[in-house]
Amino acid sequence: MIFNSERFERSAVSAHCQVTGRKPGFGNSVSHSHRRTRRRWDPNIQRKTYYLPSEGRRITLRVSAKGIKVIDRDGIESVVARLRREGRL
Repeated sequence: MIFNSERFERSAVSAHCQVTGRKPGFGNSVSHSHRRTRRRWDPNIQRKTYYLPSEGRRITLRVSAKGIKVIDRDGIESVVARLRREGRL
């Protein structure tokens, strides 16, 4: 099976934060006449590159806006250590 790159980019896996685990939420769009249509709310995922001084290299993560705040608060070293401990990196 051949994947369309545009479709693959909007998959649920790519809209997943590696730090917080946030993923798309699903629900209904409700019009004025109360017609319901299925839709999804994607988290604000950014591709960010961080420098790891202990390893002397850069690491690229897919993180949400909240994940960026967590990295700013706790530090990239401790976040990467936690992700490796949990097997998510």
